[in-house]
Amino acid sequence: MSLKDDLHRIRDEVAGWESVSTEPHRFGGIEFRLGKAEVGHIHGNGLLDIPFPLTIRSQLLADNLVSKHHVLPDSGWISFMVRSESDISRALWLLRLSYLRYTLKGRSIDDPRVQQEFRDLNPSPPLRAVLEQLLASATVARRA
Repeated sequence: MSLKDDLHRIRDEVAGWESVSTEPHRFGGIEFRLGKAEVGHIHGNGLLDIPFPLTIRSQLLADNLVSKHHVLPDSGWISFMVRSESDISRALWLLRLSYLRYTLKGRSIDDPRVQQEFRDLNPSPPLRAVLEQLLASATVARRA
């Protein structure tokens, strides 16, 4: 398979997630959107960029899963290079993590969908703790 085929696989899978749309990215490539929110984008050379809250970005870096963003290294953005078919699953995992931070916002950690998504993602214990903390703070903010 070629890189172009790999990128099409990523596009097709993410576009199949509920309420996700794709459009050309302003700097080239494909952008994935959930309403007005950008889930992430992938350039034609395989460079995947995703916005995260700094707490998630910091843990992804600590887990050695991503690199700092190639242009905005001090932001919440991350970069991940898709070089071969073996990188597709990590790219999809990262995009799913971004997608879930929007779709699970305001849900309880005990919500069955949250629990299922956590089982599917299987985040490291430190990353899971960060995600649980973000969910808890979003739930408290929603109740206030």
